[in-house]
Amino acid sequence: MPEIEHVPDNAMFGKYELGRLLGCGAFAKVYHARDIRTGQSVAIKVINKKKLSSSSLMSNIKREISIMSRLNHPYIVKFHEVLATKSKIYFVMEIVKGGELFAKVAKGRLSEDLSRKYFQQLISAVGYCHARGIFHRDLKPENLLVDDEGNLKVSDFGLSAVTEQIRPDGLLHTLCGTPAYVAPEILTKRGYDGAKVDVWSCGVILFVLNAGFLPFNDPNLMMLYKKIYTGVFRCPKWISPDLKRFLRRLLDTNPDTRITVDEILKDPWFRKGYKEPDLYDDCGFATTGDKEEYTTITNMNAFDLISFSSGLNLSGLFDNSYNCAEDDDRFISAEPPLKLVEKVEEIAKSENLRVKKKKEFGVELEGRNGNLMMAVEVYGLTDELVVVEAKKMSGDCRLYREMWNNRIRPLLLPQQDTRTPDGN
Repeated sequence: MPEIEHVPDNAMFGKYELGRLLGCGAFAKVYHARDIRTGQSVAIKVINKKKLSSSSLMSNIKREISIMSRLNHPYIVKFHEVLATKSKIYFVMEIVKGGELFAKVAKGRLSEDLSRKYFQQLISAVGYCHARGIFHRDLKPENLLVDDEGNLKVSDFGLSAVTEQIRPDGLLHTLCGTPAYVAPEILTKRGYDGAKVDVWSCGVILFVLNAGFLPFNDPNLMMLYKKIYTGVFRCPKWISPDLKRFLRRLLDTNPDTRITVDEILKDPWFRKGYKEPDLYDDCGFATTGDKEEYTTITNMNAFDLISFSSGLNLSGLFDNSYNCAEDDDRFISAEPPLKLVEKVEEIAKSENLRVKKKKEFGVELEGRNGNLMMAVEVYGLTDELVVVEAKKMSGDCRLYREMWNNRIRPLLLPQQDTRTPDGN
């Protein structure tokens, strides 16, 4: 008789032996794990469903599952499968043991040749995604991992967009990304090309790798946005003339004249020592197992995966009950700051909220019974544009969401600035 394989008592779904904690964030924890069938090490991202408090967060998770299932590239973290229980979702992924690229840069700037190597691998992965209608939108050294062979691996597609999210004007409209790496056109709230904002972020990353610091940086968020919007940066003396020229093409504030991925691939600085990677065929992914224990996702073709057609029903992964989490929100407006603050005060009065003045252009709003405290502030971005920012300070999260999203925000937005159900 064949020998029966022993399954450890702590094996998840009878398949994975969970190990040490590798990292954690607001909504997820990542663990080292071992596939008991093959002995292969994997990383498992565990997401607590109760912390997915809004439809936009749920949409991000569904989109990340769909996108990662579609990608198969040597410089992108490989996705194996997704599993779920009533309370948690599990992403099973390739484990990358070299850590974040950010940790390497934190120890000191990289040589021009090593910076070029990582940038070449990054562009290879980004170009692969763009060719499949996928835009990362949150590229930064913290989302770039390095394997034990010294190769780059792009990770974290939670803020990625797909072509189906593009509006009739041909642009994306969601304000997202990490401030220091965000492209100037995102700040204007007038729509942007996903491929071009990824190229800008790649430019910031290349600058950081070789310079050892950010091209645009300021502890004040609004001052940071102003620096990005003007696009003025200084290269340190050790950056070569060819790299300076290349960086200025990457960090061009005009998206229409900014260098494209196709042009990057032809650039002399980029081409030095460049080798096209071996690419794999796209393939489908599936989960299997006891239906009573976790949700199964069936094999799908690429079109079904990316468009969330009825064939890929992810609804079973999510419950209808979620706890509220605190959300900050920002949007761009062309209205005068004083007029915006006056509008907030009028709305607050009609909603029976107390108004407390703050310095410059901003107010604090408080519920009559103390169940809500929130702040709304207006910051100058340019001579014509301002940023309106809302923060929940204390109290009931659901009440804050209802008050801001449904009562205050719609009355402050220009008439044409509307949201789709998933916030895009």
